[in-house]
Amino acid sequence: MLIRRETPAYAPAVSTVTAAAFAKPGTPVPVEVTLLDELRTCDGWLPELSLVALSDKDEVVGHVVCTRGHVSTVPALGLGPLSVHPDHQSRGVGLALVHAVLGAADALGEPLVALLGSPAYYCRYGFRTSTDHGITAPNPSWGEYFQVRTLTAHDPTLRGVFEYAEPFQRV
Repeated sequence: MLIRRETPAYAPAVSTVTAAAFAKPGTPVPVEVTLLDELRTCDGWLPELSLVALSDKDEVVGHVVCTRGHVSTVPALGLGPLSVHPDHQSRGVGLALVHAVLGAADALGEPLVALLGSPAYYCRYGFRTSTDHGITAPNPSWGEYFQVRTLTAHDPTLRGVFEYAEPFQRV
């Protein structure tokens, strides 16, 4: 498996993988596919933090993206969606993608990454409930599912409400 930056040529395959990863009966297009399309065209899109996992046959089998968010007025990152094709799940693809995007974000001097997801899954990457860091979820009902991973540039005095890139608010 190879992790590399997404290019426009990968976008159709990324959509296919995202649709397969989030497929639900009776939903022709998962909301995550629409969200990803909208994120690609917004001001919060950071192409250097959109990564694909390629199989040994050069097929896209996974994708992760971080987009620009804010805590108060301080730039931060929102992670998601994270997608792994069902045929490749439980093989370390998601693990490799999240480690790669966190490393890239840290190298770019970002202070933190926030996400909405399973605490049992994301704790392995160092994510903790956001309130442990003084960060409030955009929706307080998210509780422990809204998590933050601090990076090297994090200032522990940073506190406030996290805001995702604009498409997260309407999709």
